[in-house]
Amino acid sequence: MAETQDDVPLSAAQRSRIRRLSQPREPDAGEEAGELNVIPYLDIITNILMFVLASISVTFVASIETTPPSIGGGKVRAELQSKALNLSVFVTGQGVSLKTSGGNIATGCSDVGSGITVPKKGDDYDYPSLTACAKRLKNARDEFKTETQVTITANPGVDYKTIIDVMDAIRSDGQEELFPEVHFGVAR
Repeated sequence: MAETQDDVPLSAAQRSRIRRLSQPREPDAGEEAGELNVIPYLDIITNILMFVLASISVTFVASIETTPPSIGGGKVRAELQSKALNLSVFVTGQGVSLKTSGGNIATGCSDVGSGITVPKKGDDYDYPSLTACAKRLKNARDEFKTETQVTITANPGVDYKTIIDVMDAIRSDGQEELFPEVHFGVAR
């Protein structure tokens, strides 16, 4: 049988050299040793990411198109006819007062007169009565049924939630739109 190159045994010097080269050696001075350890870096990144996620405030915003008050006061509705309802809502600490081009609406929404149209019930505003009054005013005459604008003015000290709740009560009764175009007035 002929010997092939693969079957030739290694000499003692060759075996010694292979053993010596395969042994792990200490790195020279200035030479980087081992692998890069990224675990501390990942720990820092994870902590920063958790801090950022915890500190972000998420807010959901719903917007309602409105028109800011004009400087001249009544200029917002200059395009309305003189036979228009021209409904204005005044939110006070005692309740909600309504005013039309015919005058102030009396307490109970029954006729023109003085007083708070929809007084508060205890500490709460009476939003269902306000909606019913707005619907009654809108359906009082045929000319008023096409009107969609209302001006809301609030006294200083009335909280934002109350203004939004009054706006929602005036805009719709759940079945039909009453006054969806809301304008804001400035209390004087």
